[in-house]
Amino acid sequence: MASQQPSLAILVRAPDGFTVWPGPPYPPGSSPPQRLPKTACSATSFSSDGSRLLATVASASATVYDCSSLSVIRSFDLPGLTAAALSPTGSYLQTFQKSSSPQVKNVTVWHVDTATALYQHYQKNLSKANWPMVQFSADESVACRMATNEMQFFDTNDFTKGIVYKVRLPGIAALQLASAPGSHVAGFVPEAKGVPASVQIFSCDKDAQNQVVARRSFFRCSTVQFHWNKGSTGLLIVSQADVDKTNQSYYGETKLHYLTTDRAFEGIVPLKKEGPVHDVQWSSSGSEFAVVYGYMPAKATIFNKKCNPLHELGEGPYNTIRWNPKGRFIVIAGFGNLPGDMAFWDYSEKKLIQKAKAEWSVISEWSPDGRHFMTATTAPRLQIDNRYISCSFSMLVEMV
Repeated sequence: MASQQPSLAILVRAPDGFTVWPGPPYPPGSSPPQRLPKTACSATSFSSDGSRLLATVASASATVYDCSSLSVIRSFDLPGLTAAALSPTGSYLQTFQKSSSPQVKNVTVWHVDTATALYQHYQKNLSKANWPMVQFSADESVACRMATNEMQFFDTNDFTKGIVYKVRLPGIAALQLASAPGSHVAGFVPEAKGVPASVQIFSCDKDAQNQVVARRSFFRCSTVQFHWNKGSTGLLIVSQADVDKTNQSYYGETKLHYLTTDRAFEGIVPLKKEGPVHDVQWSSSGSEFAVVYGYMPAKATIFNKKCNPLHELGEGPYNTIRWNPKGRFIVIAGFGNLPGDMAFWDYSEKKLIQKAKAEWSVISEWSPDGRHFMTATTAPRLQIDNRYISCSFSMLVEMV
């Protein structure tokens, strides 16, 4: 007998607040009932494991809910609140508040269940690149943050100890902790004074600090995106230059690099078509990754963790790839400024199973059970006629 799947839920946020609907499927012609009355908020987010929900009101408060019952676990009054984030299992809440001076510590790590402030420091500026400022591994056993010229680590069993050890990396501008497990951390140093940019990987083991596990240097790079695999053995790096010196792209130049912690591979992913890297994603096993790349029509390829191509998914007006949580199904799609074409593949059978279209889509994601794929058209892309589309596979194939 198949194990019972947990019930799905969809959070919907409007200008006047958010509500929660039960997940699909829905009876034909019916509207989903509300599991939670509309509640005022300015932002919402789930913990990575889906157990807890965070809702914030700008400059005022943060409230953490239990996702199974939608009851309030803890509410925090936070004047001047600018940003907030939950740790992967929802044990910790991290907040950023406006501060009038460096003497007022404005970044706080809270223990959600007890509402205790475990750690605080002052941070002058908030940006997408440095938030959340404290990063956690998936099991929350490792936590670290980026500081000037170094990476700093905490004891998650006792945050009151403050910084317990450091890894020095002069010029560091971005950091990404591996998640499952939190065994390694990657740091990015931008190009400066003729010295190429670099990404360096370090072990999170206290006894191995400051020992570089792997390194990759490159010119023409202003920013990077990090993608760790499950198992924390491989790191994909999308390097971005603001200017494409070939003048073929208005959006600059991108390259895809790959590093392994055992140093088996260190270089550029061998893509077969020139042009930008649109999207990349690891499978749930961490053994394969998929890339959409090249000038339109873009190409989609699946590689193994040794960086060898395994399967071609064809070409089309695509810039998005999403691997379902079970690892069996893949969708490649063209969202944003593209027409919304979607192609669904059964990776286990290596065959195309369905095509669909979702015009004007802004965001997209698989459901946790891997049975539904949802797209949504949200503001400010469209101020009216906002919508979502859910594609179900239960009637097309036998699910794993």
